[in-house]
Amino acid sequence: MITKIYELNGLKNYKYVVVISQYNGKLLLSRHKDRSTWETQGGHIEKGETPLQAAKRELYEESGAVEFEIKPLCDYWSGDDIADKGESGMVFTANIKKLSELPNSEMAEIRVFEEIPENLTYPQITPELLTYFQKNVENLA
Repeated sequence: MITKIYELNGLKNYKYVVVISQYNGKLLLSRHKDRSTWETQGGHIEKGETPLQAAKRELYEESGAVEFEIKPLCDYWSGDDIADKGESGMVFTANIKKLSELPNSEMAEIRVFEEIPENLTYPQITPELLTYFQKNVENLA
């Protein structure tokens, strides 16, 4: 599996959103109830939702964020390049100001990290997106 990053709105058929979240200047990741690994907030775009609406919904459902600034960062495609099979999505950044309790969802917990942990749910996708974010964070202010 590979991940390719594109300029914002470079792709049109989005299936997913990914939210790279920061809380108090640190990376905020979520852990799914069925896994021991960490992941960014995000998921499927539901029928009738815009990518931004999906990103806001997923951010709340998977972190409990109630006050935040969110903005789009880039597009991505992930899949099998040889077979040309994969899915695309839009990546957002969120600066979380206030967290509530974690809603009753598929997530078990959230945690802040100083550095990217090794035990990621999507090790072929998340590091690529986080690296892109880190390289472009100055341009987002």
